[in-house]
Amino acid sequence: MEYRDQIEKSTFTAQEGAKKAKDQMLSGTAWRTGADMLGKILGVIYIIPWFAWMGHAANQANALYSMGYNIYALFLLVSTVGIPSAVAREVARYNTLGDENMSYRLVRQMLGIMTLLGVLFAIIMSVFAGPLARLLGGSTALIPVIQSLSLAILLFPSMSVIRGYFQGLNQMKAYAMSQLCEQVIRIIWMLVTTFAIMKLGSHHWQSAVTQSTFAAFVGMLASYAVLLFYLYRSGNLKHLIHPGVAKSKINPLQVMGETMRTAVPFIVLGSATQVFRLIDNSTFMHFMPIFTNLSHGTLMSYLSYFSANTDKLTLLLLGVALTLGSVSDPLITEHYVRGNKHALATLVGYNFQLYAGFMLPAVVGMSLLVKPIYTLFYQIPSSFQVALFVFTVLQSFLLGLYMLVYPPLTVMSHKRLAMKFFFEMLIVKVVLQVPALFIFHSYGPLIATTIAFVFGDYLFIRKLYHLTHFSLKNTMRGIQGAALLTVIMSIVVVFVELILGLIFGKTPGRMISALLLVVSGGLGFYVYLFLAAQLGLLEKWFGERGTSLKRKLHL
Repeated sequence: MEYRDQIEKSTFTAQEGAKKAKDQMLSGTAWRTGADMLGKILGVIYIIPWFAWMGHAANQANALYSMGYNIYALFLLVSTVGIPSAVAREVARYNTLGDENMSYRLVRQMLGIMTLLGVLFAIIMSVFAGPLARLLGGSTALIPVIQSLSLAILLFPSMSVIRGYFQGLNQMKAYAMSQLCEQVIRIIWMLVTTFAIMKLGSHHWQSAVTQSTFAAFVGMLASYAVLLFYLYRSGNLKHLIHPGVAKSKINPLQVMGETMRTAVPFIVLGSATQVFRLIDNSTFMHFMPIFTNLSHGTLMSYLSYFSANTDKLTLLLLGVALTLGSVSDPLITEHYVRGNKHALATLVGYNFQLYAGFMLPAVVGMSLLVKPIYTLFYQIPSSFQVALFVFTVLQSFLLGLYMLVYPPLTVMSHKRLAMKFFFEMLIVKVVLQVPALFIFHSYGPLIATTIAFVFGDYLFIRKLYHLTHFSLKNTMRGIQGAALLTVIMSIVVVFVELILGLIFGKTPGRMISALLLVVSGGLGFYVYLFLAAQLGLLEKWFGERGTSLKRKLHL
């Protein structure tokens, strides 16, 4: 009897532990997702006042800002070399083994190493700001922009270690709050300094851009303060400063070396969009003066039309592709390791259907509503601006598809092949870039990128099919369903937009454009969801959550 009671007690304890772990995971996911989404929304909304205050130089300012951030994004990716994830993994492991002191020691040592790495990359970025500015064709105005961003690089590697520590503890509230605080303070600094310079001060737009990029450093200071506050409140700060005796031994340099070997393929493959943008910036600004008589200022404006102005909005779409990949990667790894080929094939095919189900209506919808979107965030667009914007938005489907298809190859032990495919894509881009610029001018970079990503996506998808043999028939059936619903949605959006255009005129201002977006886009989105629910696609895509969504929206 006593033995049975012990078993029942043990079973109950195990169930409670599993429930607690699940609740922690759900809570962490909610905090991280919520902060990430809110940060992305804020990162788009701030464009409206910022662009307006820049006045006649707004497009040039946005191009200069984007040039600096493209370099900054690449340095961010390289400077952390996958260490945050490694710290999270090691902290979780040692805490599970009951050796918290080893976790404290590891984090403290990693903080020292990553601080030095931050100093190194910040110095490199600052010292080579001149050559980098010349490489991108951004003139001397780009130098202070790059130097201001190098200060953020100084902090980011060590800050990411602390975020990795909280991730390892599964305390995602601290992680999420630091991200959100970073974004909020960054945007406040950007808007306040831009308003002060452009409306109250010197009206020197280059200085306003430099302060806008310096805001990244201010935001990271705020983020660091939040992380230190949570460390202090949890009582972990004193343990990190004075860790006790550890049961285990570990060499942080060895951990870093192993992590770098694992992370390098992900860094290379994940840098594709940044590398392609840098190629566009450099070649456009250097070769267009040879092919045309356009001034440097005009070329900067054109660069903003097809790159800077669209990137800020399409990044929202690409972020969803990254999320889909990050959610499915652990499951793909699990089924691949276990040799469960049927489940693996089903999952890969399902990923394509889910991606099409979201991205097709999003990309087509943005393309149809390009005039009110552009007017709301930037200015009333010319036909040239509209054409470049639509091209870039449609192209984002290919970029997002790349972000969906390269991670599965890396987790299925084909990192070298994935990197080979990436470099082949890069070769296609480089070979086509200058001829495309010569023939098509501003459309050239977009055409070269489109061909390169079509080629690369084909290579990745073909290899995924050979590895998993996912059902082409079922996958195409799901994609066709999403495409059909997108066509119907498009008809509704165009019809409503035409009616509202007759009421408000063909060149509405910002407020009317916002109304057009809400009514046309909202109605189109509802029609898409309604039809998807009626055809059972919501349940197919989202499982129980799709059923719940259908019930809540009364679809």
